[in-house]
Amino acid sequence: MINLTRPLAFFDLETTGLDITKERIVEISILKIFPDQSRKTLYYLVNPTIPIPKEVSAIHGITDDRVKDAPKFSQIAEEIAEFIREADLAGYNSNRFDIPMLTEEMLRCGIDLNIENKNNIDIQTIFHTKEKRDLSAAYQFYCEKELNNAHTAEADTEATYEIFKAQLLRYPDIINDVAYISKTYSMNSSGHLDNAKRILKKDNQYYLCFGKYKDMRFQDIFEKDKGYFKWMYNADFGLHTKAKLKQVCNELGISLS
Repeated sequence: MINLTRPLAFFDLETTGLDITKERIVEISILKIFPDQSRKTLYYLVNPTIPIPKEVSAIHGITDDRVKDAPKFSQIAEEIAEFIREADLAGYNSNRFDIPMLTEEMLRCGIDLNIENKNNIDIQTIFHTKEKRDLSAAYQFYCEKELNNAHTAEADTEATYEIFKAQLLRYPDIINDVAYISKTYSMNSSGHLDNAKRILKKDNQYYLCFGKYKDMRFQDIFEKDKGYFKWMYNADFGLHTKAKLKQVCNELGISLS
């Protein structure tokens, strides 16, 4: 039993590729566990509106033909956002990929998931911290089962849920509390504000983490190059990075116009 004070939504995405700023979701499965351990599920194939590369289809089995009559993400975004609105999130490699990808898709639809207000548990982080391996190996190790239909969102979501329960039983030092686990096994404990780790907050100062002004404070960059943040806001960066850039610039009184 997972000790919950609010719902915990296990989810998995299959996509057209790995670039969160350019690729799109083709399948989403969500398994929401409530404090009383009851559960609800939400599942969709999604028309990504862009071609699915053959080499990607070879991995997850989802082709252009399978999704041609499926809803576009914009048609189901509100339903998904409402389904997970008051839930914390859990997944496998979710902090690095699934959450950033879902955040980008939602922002394209004008929806802010407020990820910062959720506890986000990445099962892979616990696994790699404790055992160092992948989802199929984790399922075999913790649950002593073979993972059939790997790389389908439904199978991967169910396996992730079962692994997390097994981890809580195996490791007595992991406190059965979602907030504790989210903080202790977080991949983003370094102060980055955006999913792409372009912006860092440290000692109440803001820094860029890339390019010619890497490791420089926002104020120093602005004094040196007043148009840089405007360029960055209009360049090909992820929507989550742009949202955080705008937030920081507004706080510091830096104009993006």
